[in-house]
Amino acid sequence: MREGESEMSVYMLAAVPMMFSLAAGDERSHVGNLYPFLRSYAEASPCSLSYLSRPWPDTEAWRAQGRAKMLELLSYSPEPVAPSEEVIETVHKQGYTRLRVRFLVTKDRSTEAFLLIPDGLTGPAPAVIAIHDHGGFYYFGKEKITETEDAPGILLKHIETAYGGRAFADELARRGYVVLVPDGFYFGSQRLDPGQLPEKFTAELQKHPQGSDAYIAAFNEMANRHEAIVAKTIFDSGATWPGILFQGDRASVDYLLSRPEVDGNRIGCVGLSIGGFRSAHLLGLDPRIACGVVAGWMTTYRSLLFDHLEWHTWMIYVPRQLAFLDLPDVASLNAPRPLMVINCNKDILFTLQGMGDAEHKLAEVYEKMGARDHFLCKYYDEPHSFKVPAQDDAIAWLDRWLK
Repeated sequence: MREGESEMSVYMLAAVPMMFSLAAGDERSHVGNLYPFLRSYAEASPCSLSYLSRPWPDTEAWRAQGRAKMLELLSYSPEPVAPSEEVIETVHKQGYTRLRVRFLVTKDRSTEAFLLIPDGLTGPAPAVIAIHDHGGFYYFGKEKITETEDAPGILLKHIETAYGGRAFADELARRGYVVLVPDGFYFGSQRLDPGQLPEKFTAELQKHPQGSDAYIAAFNEMANRHEAIVAKTIFDSGATWPGILFQGDRASVDYLLSRPEVDGNRIGCVGLSIGGFRSAHLLGLDPRIACGVVAGWMTTYRSLLFDHLEWHTWMIYVPRQLAFLDLPDVASLNAPRPLMVINCNKDILFTLQGMGDAEHKLAEVYEKMGARDHFLCKYYDEPHSFKVPAQDDAIAWLDRWLK
């Protein structure tokens, strides 16, 4: 079952580990006899653009080379568009105002986002791009980490399980941050439109009233099954799924910088799960990000090979990346700018070894740059989640560097 498998989410699976062959004592690789040669190939990958691969006398040259290589591998560089904005809805909340906005990501594609603006601002304020999770929940995006009126029960249950019942974007706004919460590609306002799919893919949806919990659950099931088709189509087009996601996140920075409420020198990013994965890449690839928090997605790619890729989404794969940069190497491309990593000891999506190896690599990079205190990694005795104690620690980290 992959990350995002909506029939039984990874959060539910974390509570029933006996379902996994690993827990039952079966120590064979999920790719069986194919594993040894793939492991050997991965182990021979040099990560040649890692800051630790060799001496780099010119840090800025290393940074530029690493970013250029990643953007090449991501294989998605649509023509830039000027920042745009359509305000769809304005809701006044206690202590802040929530706008629902739409802006262009490319000339062919737009997204919706919530923009949370604290009351009483007297000048440009620090800002955070809050990035939603995957969780097998495609019907919503931004709503998974933002308080909304009349939220359906299935959404409230997700927020309780993944976030301890607290929508952290609103908490950031209450504490003085301008917060942008965009829908990622394939989620929320950018989700699949069932009306434009062949009926063979949507028959189950037609059994339920649109917008009901049953309909949303059926939509999530359909979208989960469709990931493979979408991934194949993306690759066949010459692009990559991460490339599309990350370009959208950089477009969100463009939009945020167009807002007069925002101090462009104090922008951070934070997210859980695929949101953490996107946060790691946004921090690493965009020099406009001053501080980052990665929750529930920091590991080494080699550590996933044996038996951990079954549970992951199609949204994370970049061909040939390991020859140049592992995940912690990408996150380090903005070092020594501050980075906090939040890991969970009971997270079945990763191995403790992989999380530890990534932590140690990042710590060594920051140490080598003379800024060890700019990196923090904390572990929580939880399954894959970003609950209130971890949120509070993340906000304290953002406060330390952005206020």
